[in-house]
Amino acid sequence: MQNNRRKTVSLQMLLFEFRKTIGNPYVHIFGVGMPVLMMIIVTRAVMSQVADAAIRMEANTSVFLGIGALIPMATIFMGYGVSNAQEIEKGIPQRMELFGITPGMTICNRILSETIFMTMAFAVYFVAGYAVVGMKAPKALGALLYVVCILALSVILFCLSYAISSLLRKFSLTYCVTMLLYFVMMILGGMMGISFDNMPEPVQAVAKLLPVTYINRDFYTVWKGENYNFMPMLQAYLLMAALAGILMFFTLKHRERKLH
Repeated sequence: MQNNRRKTVSLQMLLFEFRKTIGNPYVHIFGVGMPVLMMIIVTRAVMSQVADAAIRMEANTSVFLGIGALIPMATIFMGYGVSNAQEIEKGIPQRMELFGITPGMTICNRILSETIFMTMAFAVYFVAGYAVVGMKAPKALGALLYVVCILALSVILFCLSYAISSLLRKFSLTYCVTMLLYFVMMILGGMMGISFDNMPEPVQAVAKLLPVTYINRDFYTVWKGENYNFMPMLQAYLLMAALAGILMFFTLKHRERKLH
């Protein structure tokens, strides 16, 4: 058992996958640069329109927490998706299997590498946020819940990304679909200048199905340690997880049929 674990996750494979992660320009542009830039632009706009310091700090913190959800959306959902599709299109996973590197080994090491990069991206984002924007310090439980929600969202997005890229198997198609879904989640999550309250009712009904909507709209309440009804957010997470699970199931079945 111990030897199997060593083979599944190794330093050499982890470094190999991490080099592929940081070599992907999409994760740097959309996963690091864009969230920092959007956070600065939006909070500057808030500062120019709100005179009261307390209200300004509340608005800035809410914006900061919401835009932070872009990091897993870009680094994992879009970044990993296009990278995996490109590798499938070139037949890289099949060639790696010839050397005894199974898809399970690749996925485990890639998950770890994506987590490390995402942690680094969040470190840059938080340093930039606290250096540029006046924000309210969190309660310990609020900060912990934010980390848990971001990690849960990251796992779901990874499964969605893997399933979409494995089913489409083309870089161009995967790039188109993941980019489209990325911006749809941004718009419906209220990160593109249209708040949830200003959306038409049918659009609000769809937005309520996305976890990013609650992170962007409500998480400041959790950040402060105040009482919050997590049920709608939990339902959105479970729905998105169920969708990711169904797509993963079809992906694995499709792979089994190809092997046989």
